[in-house]
Amino acid sequence: MRKSKPKKRILLPDPKFHDIEVTRFVNNLMLQGKKSIAYSIFYDAIDMVGEKMKDSDKAPIEVWKQALENITPQIEVKSRRVGGANFQVPTEIRPERKISISMKNMVLYARKRSGHSMAEKLCAEIIAAYNNEGAAFKRKEDMHKMAEANKAFAHFRF
Repeated sequence: MRKSKPKKRILLPDPKFHDIEVTRFVNNLMLQGKKSIAYSIFYDAIDMVGEKMKDSDKAPIEVWKQALENITPQIEVKSRRVGGANFQVPTEIRPERKISISMKNMVLYARKRSGHSMAEKLCAEIIAAYNNEGAAFKRKEDMHKMAEANKAFAHFRF
């Protein structure tokens, strides 16, 4: 859209935790408009996190929030064409996009994991991200390394 920014849609909080972030995550998890199935997968995964991390003093939803925080990138690289050459220019990410990227990465790498049900895979990915390991955390680290390597081109920022 050239002139106007699209209106921000208002999300309703989820029924169990009354949290808008959970709704955003479930929307990323959802396939083919099956939101109730996505909610059941998410809630099952959170219950499994609670089972596996009994010794932790945090609530399972807090573990999930910390896991998301651990895989949230701060900077990314964008391609910029300058004088016939493409440069990977490191740029800071907007807060909304940070959250979006972290949620999408968690869902993507949970789907790629091996396991029986999606709830199990998601639980494993949440625990891995909470412990600063796993594919989604590695993705964040790779983004930061790429930005660090291309720090010399930061003056091309747009």
